[in-house]
Amino acid sequence: MGMLEQSLAWLEAQRKIHLTVPVIYRHGSDSAEVPATVGKTVFKVIDDYGRFQHIESRDYLISAADLVLDNIRILPQPGDEIEENDFIYEVMAPNNEPEWRYSDSCRQILRIHTKLTGETDAERK
Repeated sequence: MGMLEQSLAWLEAQRKIHLTVPVIYRHGSDSAEVPATVGKTVFKVIDDYGRFQHIESRDYLISAADLVLDNIRILPQPGDEIEENDFIYEVMAPNNEPEWRYSDSCRQILRIHTKLTGETDAERK
């Protein structure tokens, strides 16, 4: 492992220790609690009238090594869900953008774009 990879691994360890919250990642009927850093991406899209709109996505940075469901490492798929603090966010991105991308050059961190789609029963009570 070279110096760059070692440095990125150290930074990733620090992110996971100091900058994450527990979220539940759901893919079909499988789910797992994973540490995630919450962020955002602002997409610039053109509406049907040719006007620019800015759409904000709630992003989750999750270590690719942590996204394991039923002992299988997965990649995010449209329609997957992330539950955070009684709110449900669906994996999606506007305007034919990809729903996720790697957030680092070593492909260790996934940046997953989402949209708020609901609340858990606990929030409704």
